[in-house]
Amino acid sequence: MRFMNSKYNLITILGHTAAGKTSVATNLAHRINGEIISGDSRQVYRGMDLGTGKDLEDYIVDGKEIPYHLIDIEDPGYEYNVYEFQRDFFKAYSDIIDRDAFPVLCGGTGLYVESVIRGYDLPYIPSNEELRSSLKDRSLEELTNILRSYRDLHNTSDTETIRRAIRAIEIEEYLKNNPPKESEKLPTINSLIIGVKYNREIRRERITERLKQRIEEGMIEEVRGLIDSGVEPEKLIYYGLEYKYLTLHVMGELTKHEMFEKLNIAIHQFAKRQMTWFRRMERNGININWLPEEGNLSDKIDYIQQLMRG
Repeated sequence: MRFMNSKYNLITILGHTAAGKTSVATNLAHRINGEIISGDSRQVYRGMDLGTGKDLEDYIVDGKEIPYHLIDIEDPGYEYNVYEFQRDFFKAYSDIIDRDAFPVLCGGTGLYVESVIRGYDLPYIPSNEELRSSLKDRSLEELTNILRSYRDLHNTSDTETIRRAIRAIEIEEYLKNNPPKESEKLPTINSLIIGVKYNREIRRERITERLKQRIEEGMIEEVRGLIDSGVEPEKLIYYGLEYKYLTLHVMGELTKHEMFEKLNIAIHQFAKRQMTWFRRMERNGININWLPEEGNLSDKIDYIQQLMRG
């Protein structure tokens, strides 16, 4: 197994939404015989392309298709989770290194990325239909208070929707009654971590322009097609952000203008939460090498390769 004379066995590209992570990751992979493993919690779903920002056109570099993993592996409506991600990541990781290629993890879902870098010991949490049934008529405020009885709520995404809150309570109830068992030892990961970000003003501009572009490219029609194919609106709302507000628009609960304004604000807030997560990772001892905002893409790839050899 060779890793380009590098002490690292994984390159991680992380950053806020609309930062251009995919382009950095694919161009790096092109240089180093790499393959991408997506670290995005929603890109696993088939047919959810524009709303999740898959940017599949970025996987063609100089006419060559860059292999990728953990994209389009589940049907929309399914509730994929961090346990499954970690399991699927290490399957893809082992497959890549067995073929003497270099794995590149790319994504902005901080929990997913950190579960790999830190090698979290994650238990499998089965669904509890009896508990779900007992909670289904509770308000979001009531569910939030129930969840607070288990733990402090540092992660607000757990209480964005009723479905998310019920799943979070389900997890806490399972862990209360089932102490985690010793799990299979994971491969040791030594990752060079690269951060891609822009200052607040440029970040806001990029997010808004990207949202406008995706709407023009058919993001509303994508959501309408998912609903027409049989995906329940409530399940799309569960995914949050684009799918929450676009679904509310398609269902007639928001005008197009209202949808855009609310969604634009929500994505800006999400990007801020992503950066908060990454700063917390740094405070907890994870070294993130942030790329300079200036300079062209080729220069940035040169810089990453220098770090790999260092």
